[in-house]
Amino acid sequence: MINKVVICGVDTSKLPILNEQQAEELMKKIKQGDKKAKEQFINSNLRLVLSIVKRFRNRGENLDDVFQIGCVGLIKAIDNFDMEQNVKFSTYAVPMIIGEIKRHLRDNSVLRISRTLKDLAYKAISIKESYVFKNGEEPNLEYIAKELGVEKEDVVFALDSMQEIISIYDNAYNDSENDNFFVIDQIKDTNNLEDKCTNNIVLQNAIKKLTPREKLIVEKRFFQGKTQIEVADEIGISQAQISRLERNALKRIRKYV
Repeated sequence: MINKVVICGVDTSKLPILNEQQAEELMKKIKQGDKKAKEQFINSNLRLVLSIVKRFRNRGENLDDVFQIGCVGLIKAIDNFDMEQNVKFSTYAVPMIIGEIKRHLRDNSVLRISRTLKDLAYKAISIKESYVFKNGEEPNLEYIAKELGVEKEDVVFALDSMQEIISIYDNAYNDSENDNFFVIDQIKDTNNLEDKCTNNIVLQNAIKKLTPREKLIVEKRFFQGKTQIEVADEIGISQAQISRLERNALKRIRKYV
């Protein structure tokens, strides 16, 4: 009874556990359109969904609802899983399940801020990023306020309000390709070994897909903490080229993940 957990009417103590060979055989049948195999595979992975759902138990959400959304993510992972890639299903499924849950929490959040305030914050962020791109350092608050034509207190209020109300489930950054980064994706949890191992595996596999120059830039930018200007000087190309190569590399990494 110690390991018994009932959620959405499912007794997890009675769920099947598959070994690697059984899981592979079921996945092959699924790809051939076997619905019974898919149902069996889903049931055998409900514990994985539950382990992820537990991370959201302090968000004030109904865990049964979150569990159902996680199951949607699990089904999407099954439908899109490519057996030819040298990646375990759980490694592929975890980010997809988490992403599905985060989208649900974000889209159904009761927290709202005014469009005017949000626009001001986005403009401030845009000015900040443009300045960093041109100068390799962050601008001060007075510069941002002057560019916007507002008082610096208004900039502080807008940014603070965004951070407080949007919480960790809204967009932290949008680039020109409509790719999204969420605040929760940038938060480091040093106590969660499972997340750390999963993220390292996925990241390593993604980086292997890059060109030698892209790998070098990613290494220097995100593992050595160097600026684009510093990397450009070391490699001997322009900062604009570094920016383009970095953007392409990140896009390919995100696509793989």
